[in-house]
Amino acid sequence: MAAEGTAGPAAEHVHLDEGLELLLRPLRDDDKRRLAQAFERLSPETRYRRFFSPLEKLSETDLRYLTEVDHRDHEALIACDTESGEAIGVARFVRLDDGESAEAAVTVIDEWQGRGAGTALANLLAERAREEGIKRFTALLLTENEQMRELLTTLGPAKVISRDGGTIVIEVEIPEQGIGEHMAGVLRVAAGGTVELATPPWGLAR
Repeated sequence: MAAEGTAGPAAEHVHLDEGLELLLRPLRDDDKRRLAQAFERLSPETRYRRFFSPLEKLSETDLRYLTEVDHRDHEALIACDTESGEAIGVARFVRLDDGESAEAAVTVIDEWQGRGAGTALANLLAERAREEGIKRFTALLLTENEQMRELLTTLGPAKVISRDGGTIVIEVEIPEQGIGEHMAGVLRVAAGGTVELATPPWGLAR
């Protein structure tokens, strides 16, 4: 059974370049099969870079946690290709103990990266966060490549709040509209499959 809470935002259609169209909507507890299939379409490299482990498949426990959400303290949004109906990306946040911060994650399958799907998901995720009183996102990033090091010099007001081995945690204030240029900078690198916007979904506080 899904956690109690609101139904999340209304579904909306988003038009991307190349004539592509996505349906963005709240993730439902009956999306387990769709989510598992999308995970299988991630390359091994993307799985590692986005989920910090060479995970081969999602367990039933993972799928329950990822889909049975309350859409308030744990929001999850799915992007589906309107032509095929298949899931191509997911965005989520989980509220932290201070009530005004949340860990956030955006994942897009490889063949859709760089087409604007991640940005569309992040914009809607930020909108939902504002509606639920969340003021900032935290993000866990891999620091193992040159692109990540270059990104850190362009983060502007984003704050580095911790470092641990090959990862770094940053905090980004959510602007009044959209996702802001600094969070967009993180997304541009993430869209190339080099870093994740935030922590692996099953690594979030449960």
